[in-house]
Amino acid sequence: MAAKDLDRVIEIVADETQPANESSPGWRKRTYLRVKRFQDVVLSTLALVVLLPILLLIALAVVIDDPKGGPLFSQIRCGRNGEAFRLYKFRTMCVGAEERLDALLPYNEMDGPVFKIRDDPRITRLGRFLRSTGLDELPQLVNILRGDMSIVGPRPPLFREVQGYTPHQRKRLSVTPGLTCFWQVSPERNRLSFDTWVEMDLRYIREQSWLLDWKLIFQTGRVVFRREGQ
Repeated sequence: MAAKDLDRVIEIVADETQPANESSPGWRKRTYLRVKRFQDVVLSTLALVVLLPILLLIALAVVIDDPKGGPLFSQIRCGRNGEAFRLYKFRTMCVGAEERLDALLPYNEMDGPVFKIRDDPRITRLGRFLRSTGLDELPQLVNILRGDMSIVGPRPPLFREVQGYTPHQRKRLSVTPGLTCFWQVSPERNRLSFDTWVEMDLRYIREQSWLLDWKLIFQTGRVVFRREGQ
């Protein structure tokens, strides 16, 4: 998508996406959100410090595996209430992967506005390993530290996907997007329908609490170590 077209899409989505709840949250919700933000800052800072050697090794490995591009990939994503932000990941695809998307659309295995195929030819050898472990998402700790994202919350979609959302599906944009969520820790996550993704995200929005957040964080650790993202 050209930069000018993307700017127009961002403007349209921002205009059409309204907060799900116009009233001010109660004190319990405000306290929860403040503590959640404090936890996000502390945990993302600690993780970046502790994992720095691993992050550098992964970055080096990405360049060695495919020296045609850099180690990081960035992309404009849709945040809370349609706000745009730049998301960071370790690069798992070959250079020019975005330009090849149109040719692969007929092979899409997902329903709804999401694109996904199991054996995507654009993914590099190392990229498959990084995706299966979730290690490609680690640079998003920077997004969490900046406040673009939270540790737990619905995954941030592409703006071209949001254009195809129904009003019901847009409700998942009413909270800060996250690194992990219900469907990310599901053993069946690669076989779930888009509608199931949405319902899981809306369930999180309804039930979010400190206990649920920590439960999902620990479950995410299990998924990473067991490589259940394959």
